Amino acid sequence: MNKRLFIQAALAVATAGAFSVHAQDAIKVGVTAGPHAQIMEHVKQVAEKDGLKIQIVEFSDYVQPNAALAAGDLQANSYQHGPYLDAQVKDRGYKLVKLANTVNFPIGLYSKKVKKLDELKTGAKFGIPNDPTNGGRVLLLLQDQGLIKLKPNAGLKATPLDVIENPKKLRFVELDAAQLPRSLDDLDASAINTNFAMSAGLNPKKDAIALERADGPYVNILVVRAGDEKQAWASKLVKAYQSPSTREFVEKQFQGSVLLGF
Repeated sequence: MNKRLFIQAALAVATAGAFSVHAQDAIKVGVTAGPHAQIMEHVKQVAEKDGLKIQIVEFSDYVQPNAALAAGDLQANSYQHGPYLDAQVKDRGYKLVKLANTVNFPIGLYSKKVKKLDELKTGAKFGIPNDPTNGGRVLLLLQDQGLIKLKPNAGLKATPLDVIENPKKLRFVELDAAQLPRSLDDLDASAINTNFAMSAGLNPKKDAIALERADGPYVNILVVRAGDEKQAWASKLVKAYQSPSTREFVEKQFQGSVLLGF
């Protein structure tokens, strides 16, 4: 009887070990709907050839993917740029870190009422994302376009309170980034992140009346919990994302609307 119990115990340990190895070869990756999800679908196919199975979990906003990752419901996410991650870590105490660069989505300015920014009337309602990093990003773009001037030390997290010159007296309407495409009818113009713009059927290269420069600090990144950077699955995920196959897919699929950041 003791011998039988010993054998059963040994089999149980071996089986648990097998499940542990299998668990390491299957991960959940959070993305936002649109280009991030499309790219990850391709990455999933590439990674599977290297023995890594990816389950893609789509989110409709910018807040939940980091909350889910921090809670252990995901192993990685792919939807945000470095400044946004830094702000989330500082504000919420997440122990999340950058794993690798992915792609860059130059943010665009859109309007159904004007064809050029200088056509905006005094007091025009202008939509901007309500999260600090993307809101500041838009204000910097408006400054580059000559519409406003910010305090010299405003930096990447500028807010409407940092605007010191506003000749057109633009009225800033702060909304969740995912809501901005649906609010175009009610606004004179709006800044829209490229992933949400494309999900709404907008083509940044054709429909935007102004686009952010591609050489800014807003390249998107793969993010994991601190300590997971050296996991075998993490290196496989980076390898699949930064593969020649994924590069070719992005260039062909998005025709310059999404830029490679690696």
